[in-house]
Amino acid sequence: MIDVKGKWTLITGASRGIGRLCALAMAQQGSNLLLHSRSAAHCEEVLREVEKYSIKTHVLEAELSDPEQVDKLCKEIDELGIVPDIILNNAGLQIAYRKDYLNTPASDYEVSFQVNVTAPMRICYHFLPGMKERGFGRIVNTTSGIDLEPEQAGYSAAKAALNKVTRDLGKYYKGTDVILSLTDPGWCRTDMGGPSAPNSAESALPGVLVGAFINDGKSGRIFSAQDYSGMTLEDAVRKAEKVPGVY
Repeated sequence: MIDVKGKWTLITGASRGIGRLCALAMAQQGSNLLLHSRSAAHCEEVLREVEKYSIKTHVLEAELSDPEQVDKLCKEIDELGIVPDIILNNAGLQIAYRKDYLNTPASDYEVSFQVNVTAPMRICYHFLPGMKERGFGRIVNTTSGIDLEPEQAGYSAAKAALNKVTRDLGKYYKGTDVILSLTDPGWCRTDMGGPSAPNSAESALPGVLVGAFINDGKSGRIFSAQDYSGMTLEDAVRKAEKVPGVY
């Protein structure tokens, strides 16, 4: 398990839900934080919560459905002189639930792919060269286990695409200390998951974080967060490292 004290972690969608919990957990481990939200004001509460850990923090705002804003976010981090050591692409958008699924509009796919695939991958592409040059990096992209639900076609198709491109990209970092993983938090009671979800947001930790702490050089794995619920971070990472890597 790696030590993240003093390293920089970029968390998208950090102002609430699982993103906020990830920010608190990484702060507890001593990681400095780059906190993203659609509005900087949304991060005021989490900023107050992490103050006690004496870490460095920066807040960034961007609408992830807008490629220009995603590029601006990356450039703002460059201007800070920071190459993130860890990226938690947590932010996502469940565009709609279409009971009349045969009339799913094209916009469901367009918006969902922009937020759930294009934005996180543009962030990956931007920072991976710096990670490789420095010889260290961890990227964890958040996926979904939704299956056999055409009512959520735009969202589930986007997450399936994210799985594919993340796993494919990991091939080119074999033998390096840059590791790309995916995490499925499970259906959790968040603003996106809604009040009927069977799992609390807290149950997704430490599982959503294990990809940030593994130290075995293996990329391409999907970690199901609920498999690690109730475990210590240390035990969860040891369990995660036993999962076969794709590369």
